[in-house]
Amino acid sequence: MGIKNYDELTSMELDTLREIGSMGTGNAATALSQMLGREVRITLPEVRIMGYNEAIEWIGGPEEITAGVLVKMGGQINGIMLSVQQIDFVNLVLESILEERIKDYSELAEMENSALVEVGNIMISTFINALSGLAGVDVTLTVPAFTVDMQGAILAVPMAEYGGQSDYIMTIGGNFVCDNKQVPCRLLMSPDLRSLNALLRKLGVSDE
Repeated sequence: MGIKNYDELTSMELDTLREIGSMGTGNAATALSQMLGREVRITLPEVRIMGYNEAIEWIGGPEEITAGVLVKMGGQINGIMLSVQQIDFVNLVLESILEERIKDYSELAEMENSALVEVGNIMISTFINALSGLAGVDVTLTVPAFTVDMQGAILAVPMAEYGGQSDYIMTIGGNFVCDNKQVPCRLLMSPDLRSLNALLRKLGVSDE
């Protein structure tokens, strides 16, 4: 039968998901470094299973404005992955690619949006490639969607898609370190329950 909700995950299953989070964010940092032409590494990421409301508070609160790159997963793993781009991360990208900074998300134009979508998509794709390699699963990704909105509104997308199955989401958080400055890295992953159980079986931590 497998698990029926995220809060049924065992300590071994959680440790395995943390291993995926660590490997995936490490690969994402490498990809980001190559794209920006600057050395970027990541602090040890924290992987947690949170309720949606707790996850919203974790990334700054429901009314905090942020940018997000959202991709839907298909194939053997179905679900959603979201890269939350807070203002310090946005400026790291824009300084490196376009040699500019912003004070407010309202200053973003088409060129800036394109750069942020490309970076977010590469980070997500690299993370998913690490997951695919580790678990031996084929995952397809949709064209990324970009939005700037209150974080509560952005998180409403996975809640609407999968909230009927689970009230929980996997959060992966750490800090990118570039030029001795730390910039938040926030990724949210929400595979549906069928996919989560299939993933755990592929990773050898579930016999169900």
